[in-house]
Amino acid sequence: MRLSRSLAPVTVAVALVLVPPYEAASLARVTAGEGVTAGEGVTAGEGVTAGDPDRAQPFGAECRSRVTGSHVVAYCHNPYPQTDRVSLHVECARWWDLDTDAAGVDVGPAATVRLTARCWKEVAAVWISHRRA
Repeated sequence: MRLSRSLAPVTVAVALVLVPPYEAASLARVTAGEGVTAGEGVTAGEGVTAGDPDRAQPFGAECRSRVTGSHVVAYCHNPYPQTDRVSLHVECARWWDLDTDAAGVDVGPAATVRLTARCWKEVAAVWISHRRA
């Protein structure tokens, strides 16, 4: 009986480590205070398919974000020859605080853009979506 009680938390911990969350498989999200490299559908270096010549090239700007209090600043640099349209998304921690989905900004080849947003109080999550322009 003692063995099963001590084994249950270990089993749950191993299962949580081995199985990624649902959102991690589709869209990388990040909590306040961490950097982000996120994409919606296609991220930097992905999207290589043999049948479509437009998608055979690497695509996607590399983005980094920083949360300081209620302010979010993200920098996106596009090292690839195709233009990437990036959007900053901010989820606020308080239920009454409005979440932000910014309009798309084109990041041309070898260009860097700065995206900013804020919440009234704490920031819960930040992510950046990518789309071919």
